[in-house]
Amino acid sequence: MIVYGKNVWTTLSQFPDQIETIYVQQGMKDKKRMVQIEQSQIPYQWMNRKQLDRMAQNVHHQGIVCVVKDIPTVELETLIHPNGLLVALDGIQDPQNVGAILRTCDCVGVDGMILTKHKSAGLTPSAIKASTGAAYTVPTCIVNNLTNTLKTLKKQGYWIIGTDMEQARDYREGIYDVPVCLVIGSEGKGISPLVKKQCDYVVKLPMEGSITSLNASVACGILLYQIHSQRHPL
Repeated sequence: MIVYGKNVWTTLSQFPDQIETIYVQQGMKDKKRMVQIEQSQIPYQWMNRKQLDRMAQNVHHQGIVCVVKDIPTVELETLIHPNGLLVALDGIQDPQNVGAILRTCDCVGVDGMILTKHKSAGLTPSAIKASTGAAYTVPTCIVNNLTNTLKTLKKQGYWIIGTDMEQARDYREGIYDVPVCLVIGSEGKGISPLVKKQCDYVVKLPMEGSITSLNASVACGILLYQIHSQRHPL
């Protein structure tokens, strides 16, 4: 797999076993990162800008491209903890959203993310870059059937909290001091009907202006920090 970007490299440098080769743009002026690369003892090669553009299939690589092993995923059982906090994505196909949500998950200490194998974005290079490396720090489980996965979590004592505007309580009225799996749906369709049936309740964010919805990663960030605020009050 090809990943790229300075922030991704910064996180990846903590997991050197995941990196096979580093490609650096000729004339790299970031001396600090060059010292890190040289000290890592990982093989690296110089390339010009056009070569890196072709390798990354993206011009926003910031002069660093890495060939890495596939990110290891985990089994659902390893994510289950007392008073745990999980995030499940239902039908989100934008890798930028997946990456941004992973980044927030890392910041608030989420135990893991659940992705579906079909009809959703995976751990692609774009998602990894958007996560600024959090794809390597937040354990991720990939499942075939999200509905069945949520049923399993409920048997383990998790409350399933969905996000929707209909028949929903204000997000500030949510109960978050229990094991929680927060389900985030796609921006267009929201969470699917079968997944919604598994939710113990759904929450909504108030919309005071003319726009009726938020970007999925923004909404997820607000909800995760509300959960964090309840669990870790000042």
